[in-house]
Amino acid sequence: MNRQLVKSIGNLTARLSRCQISTSAVLGNQSAVLGQEARDKIHPRIGNREIVGFGINGSASYFDIPEIPFPAIRFKESTGENLALLDKQAADWKTLTLQEKKDLYRISFCQTYAEMHAPTGDWKRIISFFLMSCSLTGWIIIWMKLYVYPPVPHSLTQEWQDAMLEKMIAQRVNPIEGVSSQYDYENERWKN
Repeated sequence: MNRQLVKSIGNLTARLSRCQISTSAVLGNQSAVLGQEARDKIHPRIGNREIVGFGINGSASYFDIPEIPFPAIRFKESTGENLALLDKQAADWKTLTLQEKKDLYRISFCQTYAEMHAPTGDWKRIISFFLMSCSLTGWIIIWMKLYVYPPVPHSLTQEWQDAMLEKMIAQRVNPIEGVSSQYDYENERWKN
């Protein structure tokens, strides 16, 4: 077991050493390296937000997705206050207050993991839509039975069916395998 574990770790490190890992987005407070043409193309979409990583498929977009924890751009735009706070971040973190640390987090991210995984209450809307749809369907069926469909034929009533059965027995309809074969004509009752 230990040999297999050591061997698999060795294979993993060998593969990682062969991979080319881009470090252009991990330069501290600097932006990811982009050409001017690419910046001009994406600037109308992202505004004055700093590009800090690769993101989803290399697109400069912001998403709060737990599976992809590092978006390509910061959540908030680069204003004077935010830039001052980011410069203060480069110094010792012990000098930052708790509120400044929270503000630094909110500059880069909109939600925390707890906020991303928190229940949204969408199930209430879905169930209410489902129940309203069922109610509407029921009312449509009732309306159709009252105004669209013709009245039920009188031959479907229980009295009519009993009278038809008595008539079939009196006429001895299908005496070999049918209804009349189950009736005892001598005692005038059904056979068991």
